[in-house]
This record gives sequence, structure tokens and C-alpha cells, in this order.
Amino acid sequence: MNHEFTIIVPVYNEEDNLLRVEKELNNYIKIATKKTKVLFVNDGSTDNSQCLIEQICSNNLNFSYLLFEKNFGLSAAIKAGFDAVDTELVGYIDSDLQTTPEDFNLLLEQVPEYDLVTGIRSRRKDSFIKNISSTIANGIRRVFTNDGMNDTGCPLKVIKTDYAKRIPMFNGLHRFLPAMILLQNGKIKQIPIQHFPRVAGKSKFRVWNRLIKPFMDCFAYLWMKHNYIHYTVIKKD
Repeated sequence: MNHEFTIIVPVYNEEDNLLRVEKELNNYIKIATKKTKVLFVNDGSTDNSQCLIEQICSNNLNFSYLLFEKNFGLSAAIKAGFDAVDTELVGYIDSDLQTTPEDFNLLLEQVPEYDLVTGIRSRRKDSFIKNISSTIANGIRRVFTNDGMNDTGCPLKVIKTDYAKRIPMFNGLHRFLPAMILLQNGKIKQIPIQHFPRVAGKSKFRVWNRLIKPFMDCFAYLWMKHNYIHYTVIKKD
């Protein structure tokens, strides 16, 4: 089967969610507007996640995985997925399933006009502290990047793979994906999607990595923006 779209699923200690992830993604593949496959990236889980991932992949031809030797972080997992995919389009979704795969079809409607399409979590079902820290972090990031995105941390995105593969690896990458597409002169768009409470597992983010660390990462982005090299080949032999 010639797949057109790969969904990356970063995983870190999500054993309680993975069978539900398998069910939801299999249901989505049946209704997807593009021929879709799934790539788990196990970010060094220390629970039973890898056993479940291998079980899922052995039972489903459309599923595969990468396993890190240790925990490298969400940005590394996403970048490894970008580097590994061989389809025209790539997306990702968190394994906590606070967003639904069926909303990928809403994002895919905007392709090929846009090079990155991201969701905006409407009526977020998170705690007050998580919501307010995300709002502040997004506001700070917009000042630095001028990307116009209201919810860059939304874990539901679709990107043209050519653009995704040109994004350099750095910590905090997942917060700057729209800005990195703009650096490549790409077009970006955000649309509202559904959001749900977490029903299993634990959030990996606290005030440090949701607010303070993103603020520090903004300075790294400014350096990268100043030094970013973008070129276009018009002829080759």
C-alpha cells in the first residue's frame, strides 16, 4: 500500500493509554482522507509501553515503531519521527489522546494550500494551572516568533514532510514548529479542534517545562532565526 500520511505518536510511560491509542488510530485509518500509517517513537519508557507497542505493531500492518535507548525528550521523539517517515505528509498526536485522530481530517482539508496546519484546543479540559501557564507561555512565544499562533503546543499537527525534514533538531522544538516553517517561507494555518480530559497516565509537564523552559528556549530560537540558512535549488544534473 502506498501511504500518503504518517502519524507520529511519541510515547513515554503511557502503558495505560496504548491499547486505546491502537483502537482510536485503527478507527481513524478507516475514515482517513489520506492513506495513513502510524509510527510510535518510544522515548525510553521504563514501564510496559514497549511490550505493548511491539504487540500492537505485530497485529497491525499499518503500525511500526522506533525505540530510544533512553529518555531524550518530546522534541527528540518528534524529530526522529520526521527523519524516519517516507510519506508526503507527516503529523503527530500525543499518546494521552486528549485530542482525537478524527480531527486530522479537518487539518488535511487545508493541504496542499498550507505547509503546516495545527489545531487550536477549544474548550480545553485541563487544570487551571496548566491552562494559565500555557496561555502565558504562548503569549511570550508569540512576541519572540511573531508566528501568530494561539496554541502552538497543541499536540495535533499536519506538516508537509519536505518542510518537516528541514527543521533542525533542538530542545523545545515542538513549541516552535510553526515558526520553523515560517523560516522556510512556508504557509501556516490554525483551526479549532476538540479537546478531552486525560483519562489515564500522568502528564509529563510541570511549571518548569511549560513556562520557564519555553521562555529560555525563545532566546535559542532568536539565535537560530538570525543564523538560519535557507536555499532553493533551481537546477541540478
